[in-house]
Amino acid sequence: MTEETQIQDIVYALATSPDFERDGLCFAARPGGLFRSEDGGHTWQDAYAALEFEGPLPTAAVALSPNFEDDHTLFAGVAGGVLRSTDAGLTWQVASLPSPPPFVSAMAVSPDFARDGTLLAGTLEDGVFRSGDRGAHWAAWNFGLLDLNVLAMAISPHFVQDETIFVGTESGIFRSTNGGRAWREIDFPTDFAPVLCLALSPTYAEDGLLFAGTEECGLFQSSDQGQTWSRLGEETVPDTVNSILLAPDFPTRPDLLVLLGDALLVSRDGGQSWSDWRPGLPTEQGLASVVAPQGLEANALLLLGLVGGQVLQV
Repeated sequence: MTEETQIQDIVYALATSPDFERDGLCFAARPGGLFRSEDGGHTWQDAYAALEFEGPLPTAAVALSPNFEDDHTLFAGVAGGVLRSTDAGLTWQVASLPSPPPFVSAMAVSPDFARDGTLLAGTLEDGVFRSGDRGAHWAAWNFGLLDLNVLAMAISPHFVQDETIFVGTESGIFRSTNGGRAWREIDFPTDFAPVLCLALSPTYAEDGLLFAGTEECGLFQSSDQGQTWSRLGEETVPDTVNSILLAPDFPTRPDLLVLLGDALLVSRDGGQSWSDWRPGLPTEQGLASVVAPQGLEANALLLLGLVGGQVLQV
Protein backbone atom coordinates (compact mmCIF):
# COMPACT_ATOMS: atom_id res chain seq x y z
CA MET A 1 0.00 0.00 0.00
CA THR A 2 1.11 3.56 -0.50
CA GLU A 3 1.97 5.66 2.54
CA GLU A 4 -1.38 7.47 2.40
CA THR A 5 -3.54 4.34 2.27
CA GLN A 6 -1.64 2.01 4.61
CA ILE A 7 -4.32 0.29 6.69
CA GLN A 8 -3.30 -2.86 8.49
CA ASP A 9 -6.27 -5.15 8.00
CA ILE A 10 -7.03 -8.47 6.35
CA VAL A 11 -7.32 -8.73 2.56
CA TYR A 12 -10.69 -10.45 2.21
CA ALA A 13 -10.64 -10.79 -1.58
CA LEU A 14 -8.57 -9.98 -4.66
CA ALA A 15 -9.57 -9.52 -8.30
CA THR A 16 -7.61 -8.70 -11.44
CA SER A 17 -8.40 -7.41 -14.91
CA PRO A 18 -8.59 -10.11 -17.60
CA ASP A 19 -5.99 -7.97 -19.42
CA PHE A 20 -3.77 -7.83 -16.32
CA GLU A 21 -0.51 -8.37 -18.18
CA ARG A 22 -1.13 -5.18 -20.17
CA ASP A 23 -2.99 -2.89 -17.75
CA GLY A 24 -1.77 -4.23 -14.37
CA LEU A 25 -5.19 -3.49 -12.89
CA CYS A 26 -6.16 -5.22 -9.65
CA PHE A 27 -8.41 -4.70 -6.64
CA ALA A 28 -8.14 -5.62 -2.95
CA ALA A 29 -11.21 -5.78 -0.66
CA ARG A 30 -10.50 -5.00 2.99
CA PRO A 31 -12.22 -3.80 6.16
CA GLY A 32 -10.77 -0.40 5.32
CA GLY A 33 -12.49 -0.34 1.91
CA LEU A 34 -11.60 -1.27 -1.67
CA PHE A 35 -8.13 -0.47 -2.97
CA ARG A 36 -7.08 -0.19 -6.61
CA SER A 37 -3.72 -0.69 -8.29
CA GLU A 38 -2.70 0.07 -11.88
CA ASP A 39 0.80 -1.39 -11.63
CA GLY A 40 0.18 -5.01 -10.74
CA GLY A 41 -0.08 -4.42 -7.01
CA HIS A 42 3.08 -2.40 -6.34
CA THR A 43 1.20 0.74 -5.30
CA TRP A 44 -2.42 1.18 -4.22
CA GLN A 45 -5.03 3.92 -4.01
CA ASP A 46 -8.37 4.20 -2.26
CA ALA A 47 -10.92 3.17 -4.92
CA TYR A 48 -13.71 4.93 -2.98
CA ALA A 49 -11.95 8.31 -2.82
CA ALA A 50 -14.48 9.95 -5.17
CA LEU A 51 -17.34 9.00 -2.81
CA GLU A 52 -15.86 11.09 0.03
CA PHE A 53 -17.06 8.81 2.82
CA GLU A 54 -16.52 10.08 6.34
CA GLY A 55 -15.00 6.77 7.41
CA PRO A 56 -13.91 3.43 5.94
CA LEU A 57 -16.52 1.26 4.22
CA PRO A 58 -15.79 -2.40 5.03
CA THR A 59 -15.62 -4.42 1.80
CA ALA A 60 -15.52 -8.22 1.74
CA ALA A 61 -16.20 -9.07 -1.91
CA VAL A 62 -15.25 -7.77 -5.35
CA ALA A 63 -16.36 -9.15 -8.72
CA LEU A 64 -15.65 -8.10 -12.29
CA SER A 65 -17.95 -8.32 -15.26
CA PRO A 66 -17.00 -11.15 -17.65
CA ASN A 67 -16.85 -8.39 -20.29
CA PHE A 68 -14.67 -6.11 -18.18
CA GLU A 69 -12.34 -5.28 -21.05
CA ASP A 70 -15.28 -3.74 -22.91
CA ASP A 71 -17.69 -2.50 -20.21
CA HIS A 72 -15.15 -1.72 -17.41
CA THR A 73 -17.78 -2.84 -14.89
CA LEU A 74 -17.07 -4.19 -11.43
CA PHE A 75 -18.98 -4.63 -8.18
CA ALA A 76 -17.98 -4.35 -4.55
CA GLY A 77 -19.89 -6.04 -1.74
CA VAL A 78 -19.97 -3.83 1.34
CA ALA A 79 -21.70 -3.38 4.66
CA GLY A 80 -25.24 -2.45 3.64
CA GLY A 81 -25.22 -2.84 -0.11
CA VAL A 82 -23.42 -3.23 -3.41
CA LEU A 83 -21.35 -0.60 -5.20
CA ARG A 84 -21.11 -0.58 -9.00
CA SER A 85 -18.48 1.07 -11.15
CA THR A 86 -18.57 1.30 -14.94
CA ASP A 87 -15.18 2.98 -15.32
CA ALA A 88 -12.87 0.34 -13.80
CA GLY A 89 -13.25 1.57 -10.23
CA LEU A 90 -12.74 5.31 -10.58
CA THR A 91 -16.32 6.34 -9.76
CA TRP A 92 -19.21 4.45 -8.16
CA GLN A 93 -22.96 4.17 -7.85
CA VAL A 94 -24.40 2.84 -4.59
CA ALA A 95 -27.28 0.34 -4.48
CA SER A 96 -28.62 -0.20 -0.96
CA LEU A 97 -30.09 -3.56 -0.07
CA PRO A 98 -33.41 -3.88 1.82
CA SER A 99 -33.30 -2.99 5.53
CA PRO A 100 -31.87 -3.92 7.89
CA PRO A 101 -28.66 -3.35 5.91
CA PRO A 102 -26.89 -6.71 5.43
CA PHE A 103 -23.17 -7.32 5.09
CA VAL A 104 -22.30 -8.65 1.62
CA SER A 105 -19.82 -11.50 1.98
CA ALA A 106 -19.70 -13.01 -1.53
CA MET A 107 -20.74 -12.21 -5.11
CA ALA A 108 -21.33 -14.11 -8.36
CA VAL A 109 -21.82 -12.65 -11.85
CA SER A 110 -23.58 -14.39 -14.73
CA PRO A 111 -21.22 -15.50 -17.52
CA ASP A 112 -23.79 -13.95 -19.89
CA PHE A 113 -23.89 -10.68 -17.94
CA ALA A 114 -23.75 -8.57 -21.11
CA ARG A 115 -27.14 -9.98 -22.13
CA ASP A 116 -28.95 -10.87 -18.90
CA GLY A 117 -27.44 -8.34 -16.44
CA THR A 118 -27.68 -10.93 -13.65
CA LEU A 119 -25.60 -11.03 -10.51
CA LEU A 120 -26.08 -12.34 -6.99
CA ALA A 121 -24.85 -11.21 -3.60
CA GLY A 122 -24.52 -13.48 -0.58
CA THR A 123 -24.76 -11.93 2.86
CA LEU A 124 -24.09 -12.78 6.46
CA GLU A 125 -27.42 -13.51 8.19
CA ASP A 126 -29.70 -12.32 5.33
CA GLY A 127 -29.15 -14.90 2.61
CA VAL A 128 -28.97 -14.18 -1.12
CA PHE A 129 -29.98 -11.08 -3.07
CA ARG A 130 -30.36 -11.02 -6.84
CA SER A 131 -30.22 -8.24 -9.42
CA GLY A 132 -31.36 -8.57 -13.02
CA ASP A 133 -30.52 -5.02 -14.10
CA ARG A 134 -26.74 -4.90 -13.69
CA GLY A 135 -26.81 -4.14 -9.99
CA ALA A 136 -29.16 -1.16 -9.91
CA HIS A 137 -31.95 -2.91 -7.96
CA TRP A 138 -31.93 -5.96 -5.70
CA ALA A 139 -34.40 -8.40 -4.17
CA ALA A 140 -33.99 -11.23 -1.66
CA TRP A 141 -34.16 -14.72 -3.24
CA ASN A 142 -34.12 -17.14 -0.32
CA PHE A 143 -36.90 -19.67 -0.88
CA GLY A 144 -35.58 -22.98 0.47
CA LEU A 145 -32.33 -21.46 1.72
CA LEU A 146 -32.42 -22.76 5.29
CA ASP A 147 -29.11 -21.18 6.31
CA LEU A 148 -28.87 -17.44 5.62
CA ASN A 149 -25.19 -17.15 6.58
CA VAL A 150 -23.59 -17.21 3.12
CA LEU A 151 -19.80 -17.53 3.10
CA ALA A 152 -19.13 -18.45 -0.54
CA MET A 153 -20.81 -18.48 -3.96
CA ALA A 154 -20.07 -20.21 -7.27
CA ILE A 155 -22.00 -19.86 -10.51
CA SER A 156 -22.01 -22.47 -13.26
CA PRO A 157 -19.93 -21.58 -16.33
CA HIS A 158 -22.97 -22.85 -18.26
CA PHE A 159 -25.42 -20.69 -16.30
CA VAL A 160 -27.28 -19.65 -19.46
CA GLN A 161 -28.29 -23.27 -20.01
CA ASP A 162 -28.44 -24.81 -16.52
CA GLU A 163 -29.14 -21.75 -14.27
CA THR A 164 -27.07 -23.41 -11.55
CA ILE A 165 -25.63 -21.60 -8.53
CA PHE A 166 -24.05 -22.97 -5.35
CA VAL A 167 -23.66 -21.25 -2.00
CA GLY A 168 -21.51 -22.36 0.91
CA THR A 169 -22.90 -21.58 4.35
CA GLU A 170 -22.25 -22.11 8.04
CA SER A 171 -24.09 -25.45 7.87
CA GLY A 172 -23.30 -26.83 4.41
CA ILE A 173 -23.99 -26.25 0.71
CA PHE A 174 -27.17 -25.22 -1.12
CA ARG A 175 -27.85 -25.39 -4.85
CA SER A 176 -30.28 -23.58 -7.12
CA THR A 177 -31.03 -24.84 -10.63
CA ASN A 178 -33.38 -22.00 -11.56
CA GLY A 179 -31.16 -18.97 -11.23
CA GLY A 180 -31.61 -18.50 -7.50
CA ARG A 181 -35.42 -18.56 -7.35
CA ALA A 182 -35.37 -21.63 -5.10
CA TRP A 183 -32.69 -23.50 -3.20
CA ARG A 184 -32.17 -27.05 -1.99
CA GLU A 185 -29.62 -28.29 0.50
CA ILE A 186 -27.31 -30.85 -1.06
CA ASP A 187 -25.95 -33.89 0.76
CA PHE A 188 -22.69 -32.40 2.03
CA PRO A 189 -21.54 -33.86 5.37
CA THR A 190 -22.71 -31.29 7.92
CA ASP A 191 -19.94 -32.30 10.34
CA PHE A 192 -17.46 -30.77 7.88
CA ALA A 193 -19.16 -27.35 7.60
CA PRO A 194 -18.78 -24.33 7.55
CA VAL A 195 -17.92 -24.11 3.85
CA LEU A 196 -15.61 -21.17 3.14
CA CYS A 197 -15.04 -21.49 -0.62
CA LEU A 198 -16.34 -23.25 -3.72
CA ALA A 199 -15.02 -23.86 -7.23
CA LEU A 200 -16.68 -25.42 -10.29
CA SER A 201 -14.93 -27.11 -13.18
CA PRO A 202 -14.97 -25.04 -16.41
CA THR A 203 -16.64 -28.12 -17.95
CA TYR A 204 -19.12 -28.59 -15.11
CA ALA A 205 -21.97 -29.34 -17.54
CA GLU A 206 -20.10 -32.45 -18.70
CA ASP A 207 -18.19 -33.63 -15.63
CA GLY A 208 -20.37 -32.33 -12.73
CA LEU A 209 -17.19 -31.54 -10.86
CA LEU A 210 -17.03 -29.12 -7.94
CA PHE A 211 -14.76 -28.49 -4.99
CA ALA A 212 -15.51 -27.22 -1.48
CA GLY A 213 -13.08 -25.85 1.08
CA THR A 214 -14.05 -26.00 4.74
CA GLU A 215 -13.13 -24.13 7.89
CA GLU A 216 -11.68 -27.06 9.81
CA CYS A 217 -11.82 -30.22 7.69
CA GLY A 218 -9.90 -29.50 4.50
CA LEU A 219 -10.88 -29.98 0.86
CA PHE A 220 -13.71 -32.00 -0.71
CA GLN A 221 -14.59 -32.97 -4.27
CA SER A 222 -17.81 -34.09 -5.94
CA SER A 223 -17.99 -35.42 -9.49
CA ASP A 224 -21.79 -35.79 -9.60
CA GLN A 225 -22.99 -32.20 -9.06
CA GLY A 226 -22.78 -32.47 -5.29
CA GLN A 227 -24.61 -35.73 -4.65
CA THR A 228 -21.59 -37.54 -3.19
CA TRP A 229 -18.28 -36.24 -1.83
CA SER A 230 -14.74 -37.44 -1.23
CA ARG A 231 -11.97 -35.78 0.75
CA LEU A 232 -8.75 -34.77 -1.03
CA GLY A 233 -5.30 -34.62 0.54
CA GLU A 234 -6.49 -35.41 4.05
CA GLU A 235 -2.96 -35.34 5.50
CA THR A 236 -1.61 -32.50 3.37
CA VAL A 237 -4.73 -30.30 3.50
CA PRO A 238 -5.90 -31.01 7.05
CA ASP A 239 -7.91 -27.96 8.10
CA THR A 240 -8.81 -24.44 6.87
CA VAL A 241 -9.11 -23.87 3.11
CA ASN A 242 -9.61 -20.18 2.36
CA SER A 243 -9.58 -20.34 -1.44
CA ILE A 244 -9.62 -22.79 -4.36
CA LEU A 245 -8.37 -21.99 -7.87
CA LEU A 246 -8.54 -24.24 -10.94
CA ALA A 247 -6.51 -23.98 -14.13
CA PRO A 248 -8.52 -22.18 -16.87
CA ASP A 249 -8.48 -25.37 -18.98
CA PHE A 250 -9.17 -27.76 -16.07
CA PRO A 251 -9.46 -30.78 -16.25
CA THR A 252 -7.42 -30.97 -19.47
CA ARG A 253 -4.67 -29.42 -17.38
CA PRO A 254 -5.60 -30.79 -13.91
CA ASP A 255 -3.88 -28.02 -11.92
CA LEU A 256 -5.51 -27.11 -8.62
CA LEU A 257 -4.39 -24.49 -6.08
CA VAL A 258 -5.58 -24.20 -2.48
CA LEU A 259 -4.87 -21.42 -0.03
CA LEU A 260 -4.62 -22.52 3.60
CA GLY A 261 -4.17 -20.22 6.54
CA ASP A 262 -0.44 -20.91 6.55
CA ALA A 263 0.38 -22.48 3.17
CA LEU A 264 -0.19 -22.21 -0.57
CA LEU A 265 -0.35 -25.67 -2.13
CA VAL A 266 -0.63 -26.83 -5.73
CA SER A 267 -1.67 -30.16 -7.20
CA ARG A 268 -0.81 -31.07 -10.80
CA ASP A 269 -3.00 -34.17 -10.81
CA GLY A 270 -6.42 -32.94 -9.75
CA GLY A 271 -5.83 -33.17 -6.00
CA GLN A 272 -4.19 -36.55 -5.62
CA SER A 273 -0.76 -35.18 -4.62
CA TRP A 274 0.37 -31.77 -3.35
CA SER A 275 3.45 -29.57 -3.08
CA ASP A 276 4.25 -26.02 -2.00
CA TRP A 277 3.53 -23.46 -4.71
CA ARG A 278 6.85 -21.78 -4.07
CA PRO A 279 9.30 -22.09 -1.15
CA GLY A 280 9.96 -19.16 1.13
CA LEU A 281 6.52 -17.52 1.17
CA PRO A 282 5.83 -15.38 4.27
CA THR A 283 3.20 -17.73 5.64
CA GLU A 284 3.86 -16.68 9.22
CA GLN A 285 1.88 -13.49 8.50
CA GLY A 286 -1.27 -15.51 7.73
CA LEU A 287 -2.72 -16.03 4.24
CA ALA A 288 -6.21 -14.76 3.43
CA SER A 289 -6.80 -14.53 -0.34
CA VAL A 290 -5.19 -15.30 -3.68
CA VAL A 291 -5.75 -14.63 -7.38
CA ALA A 292 -3.96 -16.09 -10.42
CA PRO A 293 -4.15 -13.62 -13.32
CA GLN A 294 -1.78 -15.71 -15.46
CA GLY A 295 -3.16 -19.16 -14.67
CA LEU A 296 -1.45 -21.86 -12.64
CA GLU A 297 1.62 -22.69 -14.72
CA ALA A 298 4.73 -23.19 -12.62
CA ASN A 299 6.22 -19.78 -13.46
CA ALA A 300 2.94 -17.81 -13.30
CA LEU A 301 2.54 -14.74 -11.12
CA LEU A 302 0.12 -14.85 -8.20
CA LEU A 303 -1.16 -12.05 -5.99
CA LEU A 304 -1.40 -13.08 -2.37
CA GLY A 305 -3.43 -11.19 0.26
CA LEU A 306 -2.22 -11.45 3.84
CA VAL A 307 -4.05 -11.25 7.15
CA GLY A 308 -1.97 -8.19 8.03
CA GLY A 309 -3.21 -6.25 4.99
CA GLN A 310 -0.32 -6.60 2.54
CA VAL A 311 -0.67 -7.80 -1.05
CA LEU A 312 2.37 -9.68 -2.37
CA GLN A 313 3.43 -10.77 -5.84
CA VAL A 314 4.63 -14.38 -5.64
